[in-house]
Amino acid sequence: MLIITLWKVIDSTIFPIVTVSQIPRVHGISADFTRILFGPQAEQIHEPWRRLFNGPRFAFQEGLSAQERTVLSYERLRVINEAVADPVGLASDIESLVAMHEWAGVVDAGMATIASIHWNLHIGSLLDHDCDGRDLYPYARMESVGTFLCTELDHGNDAASLETTATFDPGTSGFVLDTPTPGACKWMPNTSGTGGAKNALVAARLVVDDTDHGVFLFLTPLTDNRGRHYPGVEVRPLPQTASAPVDHCATYFHGVRLPFEAMLQGEHGRLARDGTFSSTLGNPRKRFLRSVRRVHAGKLCMSAYSLGVTRHALAVAMQHSHRRLTSGMTTGRKVPLIEHRSHHAPLLSAVATIYAATLLHRDVVQQWTSGAEAEREETERTAAVAKAWITWQARAVMTECRERCGAQGLLLSNGIAYQLAANEGTVTAEGDNRVIWVKAAGEMLMGGFTPTPPSVVPAAGRALDDPGYLQELLADIERIWHGRARGRLRSGRRGDPLARWNGTVTPALQLVEAHVHRLAAEALLRGVSTASDFQARAVLGQLHRLFALRQVKAHSGDLLAAGRITSDHIHQLPDAEEALIESLAPYALPLTEGFAALEGVMGDHPMLSAPAPAAEMVPA
Repeated sequence: MLIITLWKVIDSTIFPIVTVSQIPRVHGISADFTRILFGPQAEQIHEPWRRLFNGPRFAFQEGLSAQERTVLSYERLRVINEAVADPVGLASDIESLVAMHEWAGVVDAGMATIASIHWNLHIGSLLDHDCDGRDLYPYARMESVGTFLCTELDHGNDAASLETTATFDPGTSGFVLDTPTPGACKWMPNTSGTGGAKNALVAARLVVDDTDHGVFLFLTPLTDNRGRHYPGVEVRPLPQTASAPVDHCATYFHGVRLPFEAMLQGEHGRLARDGTFSSTLGNPRKRFLRSVRRVHAGKLCMSAYSLGVTRHALAVAMQHSHRRLTSGMTTGRKVPLIEHRSHHAPLLSAVATIYAATLLHRDVVQQWTSGAEAEREETERTAAVAKAWITWQARAVMTECRERCGAQGLLLSNGIAYQLAANEGTVTAEGDNRVIWVKAAGEMLMGGFTPTPPSVVPAAGRALDDPGYLQELLADIERIWHGRARGRLRSGRRGDPLARWNGTVTPALQLVEAHVHRLAAEALLRGVSTASDFQARAVLGQLHRLFALRQVKAHSGDLLAAGRITSDHIHQLPDAEEALIESLAPYALPLTEGFAALEGVMGDHPMLSAPAPAAEMVPA
């Protein structure tokens, strides 16, 4: 079959315009996409997890009940523990820990959940506090699974107001752990007898001589190695959730006695055996935030989980779209689904989003591991904002993938529907997304953010295929919403803080959304610059423009009113987006091959395991 390749020059860069049927000729650039997405240390950080989870011990098992899946998840947790050279040290290796989440959720969402709790929240919190004299070796042998009990039935997003108490007993220098009201029960931790021996870190108010010193963590044994709860620990299994099958429970403590060593101490709060309390932080809320600091790292983990399962879903949907035949609009002609614009346009938009989201996440992890302590507050806010956006985008993209696979996408064994449902847990875990953004919005309006000044270059004559101009427009959107929110805040009703904030919060949330879009686009643009292959660089440049243009189009009215774009730009937007989709279509499969999806897992998906039928193609 004769293929004619046309070439178009845009901004001194040559972009190939080819047909979808040329895909085999461009597969070689997938390796460059993988290198850009996973970074120079992919072999050390990601490849060990890929090899582990690609094995038969993590294969999907059909027909299990929720309880059977939970039991299997705990068994697989031990498989991970056996495979890691230093299981305790994994909690301190943030890059490797986060990478584990990217691959674990693909094969077992429940296992990924309990692994995150065990390593990040439990062992990580132990390591982040004074741990001299504390024997962590039992965790290395997985003699006990760690869990984390913070939120309560009546206290979720206002966790600093927790009611559970740990009262100091001067007679023993120990503590008495109590659940004072029904609403103070610990809500949804994995505290059942499933999985064997479990230890919990329980967030409770330290009370000494009737003085409340704020919330600290207390190491509390829950079950023995036969899964039997210790005296004073009451656990009630909760109804099954729509997310990952995990042994969620409501947990109560009735006069549980703990030794002095149970309290996790540090500079934020120390207690002497005689009951003398000292702290470098005078504010109880700050003490609480320091005690549960690992929740911030958990946001990186939740983002990683969502990215991993979403990349896998996109890879599945893209392969399916190249295998499944449908009408070619003429009698007797069959073409792959991917040939249709109605099918490949939403998938390519999703690919652009997930490339940007993945590279944004890489940036945040790097800031986390290498940033100075003075920048920690800003880094934590960026991690939180990114977590909310990424998990929301994961929901939207996986929903699109599920629909593009039709009824096949509903089968749990095809690797999309199960992970899509489990992703709902990430939207709420380690901080509810909307509350995270409300907090970030308040910080950005009160001095935590300075908008980029507008460009002095007139909009007339600027081109929508100029990546620099597109980034300026994303900054303009950010500045517009910042100004709008600040204006609402200044003119709000005096003497009624809630009414004043209610009048501000809508544009403030738009500010946060604009902010994260700009950061994601910047991350993708940096990825473009690191591509070593000319063709890969061109394709990634098109992805960046597609991602940015969709945001510009959504805010084109505000940009036009502010003089940042012209009426000509408004008319050009639909055709510019359509042209990008058309030119990216031949690279749809190589772009998702760049996700380096688990080949063994993909091969077990029923809709991908059968030989693909041959299309009845008309010569080009």
